[in-house]
Formats: sequence, C-alpha cells, structure tokens
Amino acid sequence: MYQILKQIIKTGIKTEPAPQANEAMRIQPQLLQQKILDTFGHALNIRLVDAGSCNGCEMEINAVNNAYYNLEGLGIKFVASPRHADMLMVTGPVSRHMEVALRRTFDAMPDPRLVVAIGDCAYDGGIFGEGYASCGKVSNIIPVDVVVKGCPPTPVAMMQGILAAMSHFIKE
Repeated sequence: MYQILKQIIKTGIKTEPAPQANEAMRIQPQLLQQKILDTFGHALNIRLVDAGSCNGCEMEINAVNNAYYNLEGLGIKFVASPRHADMLMVTGPVSRHMEVALRRTFDAMPDPRLVVAIGDCAYDGGIFGEGYASCGKVSNIIPVDVVVKGCPPTPVAMMQGILAAMSHFIKE
C-alpha cells in the first residue's frame, strides 16, 4: 500500500485541464422553454428510432436523459409514439429490415417534423456502409435536417444538434 501511495505522489496529476466555458453556447432555460411553448404549444417531443446501430449512440442518449444534462428540464422529452413526436432522432445505418419501419415512423409524425441523424453511421453508413443488409445513411431513406457526427457523439453534441434542429422552427 505504501508503494502505491508513493507512486501516486511521485507521478502527480496527469490529466488535461478542464475546458474553458464558452459563453456563446450557454442557453437560458426559461427563454428556451418559452420559445418551445410558443412554437409547439407543448414540450418538444422526440421519438428515437434505432435503425441498426451498435447501441453506442443509445448509451449516450441515455446519458442526455440523466439529471446532469437535464434535458427534460429544458422542455424536451422522449415519447413512445411517432404520432406525438415533433422530432425524429435516428441512430445507426438503416438496415434493410428497418427501412419500411423508419419510413412509416416518419410518415406517422405530424407536421412540422424534424429529423436528426445521430452518429457517423447515420451520417454516412459508418463502417457498415451500403450493402446487401444495409441501406447506408439515414438520408437515403428520409430527409434529414441536422446531423450530429461522432462515434458515438457526446451528450453535449447531441444537445447542440437538437437545438440546431429546433432553430429551424423557433420563432424569433
């Protein structure tokens, strides 16, 4: 035990410094909530569709839902039915078996509707590409408004993608 403590003291802290806060990216929750209510009349409802991903993006989406990021506190929540959704969030390359289901989900959503492609696989097919079992990127099947790149993208990047997609409809 003594040797380990001695090694820790000798080595010191080897992490990088915390990034500086970017004031331009800071949002005011009350202002955002009011803009969402003015635009949609209710909370922004998101329907998530896994079109064939490895579940890396889904784990990060679960992180977005935790208390640290407080997505629901901003007036944004996930719903089970596309008929209640304002935004469709799609992860993974679209497998051939999910092609029809993705189109039906998109068609079931009321207008105005937004589509956010999450991750590199949704953006360009990722390591799966296009083939006999994969249709490739999401935009091959349905129109995409915003793409969030990364493998998997960070929760902050996903929140930025959601806000970027919302900027198409938020009234100034």
